[in-house]
Amino acid sequence: MYLKNLQQNDIFVPSQMTALESLIHMPSRRGLENVIISNGKVVNVVSNSYGHIPNELFFKKAETMLEDADLKFHKRSINRNDRSFITDFIIEDTNQFKVKNDDDLILPMLRFKNSYDGSEKTSGHFGFYRKVCSNGLHVSQAEIAFSIKHNRNNTELIMPKLNRLFEKFLDNEFYTIIHKFNSMKDIKIIDTEAFVKSVLERDKLFRYECSDKNDNLSKKSREIIEVLYYEAMLLNEEPNLWLGYNAFNAVLHRTLKKSFSQQEKWDKTLFNTIYEMSS
Repeated sequence: MYLKNLQQNDIFVPSQMTALESLIHMPSRRGLENVIISNGKVVNVVSNSYGHIPNELFFKKAETMLEDADLKFHKRSINRNDRSFITDFIIEDTNQFKVKNDDDLILPMLRFKNSYDGSEKTSGHFGFYRKVCSNGLHVSQAEIAFSIKHNRNNTELIMPKLNRLFEKFLDNEFYTIIHKFNSMKDIKIIDTEAFVKSVLERDKLFRYECSDKNDNLSKKSREIIEVLYYEAMLLNEEPNLWLGYNAFNAVLHRTLKKSFSQQEKWDKTLFNTIYEMSS
């Protein structure tokens, strides 16, 4: 089954917060008293008020939340240079939806993020997992609120009860966004190059052309069109706005060098732009 082959990076690398002075044998200025060491590398310099949250604490507590809510899930974990980390919990239960195609399966997903270099806020949010692209769609607005209490010697993570949050997400957002997915699927794309150019001119994710002096399609633009036609062939469909959005999503996650947060922000921007084309 496709959910058995999810990416599984080691996110539980050794980490610790230690005094900078003990490493350099020199006094440090106020606000730069400590360093975060991840897998033997210094990845951040922080103050005494900073509360280091090890992945073992955060991600294992998140997984316990799902278990306590009796949710069946599959995990995907990504480690970027021992600095930033995510775990996606893909919920496998009776709430499965196909976007007007039996092979185009959508599942609810929860993403939790943590970083040791300060590049990502320790956070969680709902999203969607699509079988065909396997990247994850982050168009949901529902975030998972929790609090972090810390002092100089202790950090405590307080998580909410997840079962009610998940039920609320399904009731309020999941069905609404699935309806938008289907609306996008109803609109055929007649000219794929014009579609890609229109989206890029509005959102400016990257250049449509190679350069000011070269009007040929850029490599990334060609990649979007290739993904779009490949998925249309795979699903035995004509190109449409839903597949167009997912083609942009695929290039955003596979090709562009963006942080997790930047990917999520661009994902929502692209979705809104392309969805408006179906109105």
